[in-house]
Amino acid sequence: MSTIRNRTTLLAATTTAMLALALTACGPDGSGVKSSGPETTGSAEAGSSTASTQGSGSAKNAGTDTTSTVSGSGSGSTSGSGSKAASGSGTGSAAGGTPVCATKDLAISAAYQDGPPYTHIVLTAKNTSGHGCRLNGFPEIQFLEGHRENVPAVTKSKPAAPVVLSAGAPAYALVKLSDGGKEENTEPVIAFSVGVQGSSSLATVRAPGGDGIAVDSAKWATGYWTPELRNGADDF
Repeated sequence: MSTIRNRTTLLAATTTAMLALALTACGPDGSGVKSSGPETTGSAEAGSSTASTQGSGSAKNAGTDTTSTVSGSGSGSTSGSGSKAASGSGTGSAAGGTPVCATKDLAISAAYQDGPPYTHIVLTAKNTSGHGCRLNGFPEIQFLEGHRENVPAVTKSKPAAPVVLSAGAPAYALVKLSDGGKEENTEPVIAFSVGVQGSSSLATVRAPGGDGIAVDSAKWATGYWTPELRNGADDF
């Protein structure tokens, strides 16, 4: 009887131990799916990592875009778009998308046209600014110190299109001095002033020839600036 009881007790203990081992192998909830715990944890970590990475990437992108926007329109681009904006506003204010030539942008010289009697000279205005500019209207010429009115322009010499000079390019204007008659009331001129429309400054131009030129205020006239002297329109 004692032997049977001992075997029964031993069998029960063995069964209990085996059941404990089986439960241990099945996992903490006894469901028998031991790997589900770690896999779920791994998925959560991966999801958390992905979300964190995406969040970090979005933040970086947002930061970069914001910086780019500030750089494009703020002080960060003063030397870049700032100067371009200023240049753009100056260009926009001039018709044709090109800034107006200032007197300081040009090298203006004078030469005789044809031979004696010297009744006409040609003004040449060369763009020395290093950039393109628009040369408006006609030269504003003052030949005499005691005569401050500009030499009048001949309308028929006005070009059909605006005169836009690239860097280094010239424009020309024909200027009538007199009729060349001996009985004219002319005055000698060694140097004279020339301005361009849209600029307040004047350039001093030396008259061609050693003895200067003879001008008659009752006869003088100027043509408009043109890319070249044109036959017919410049006959005055």
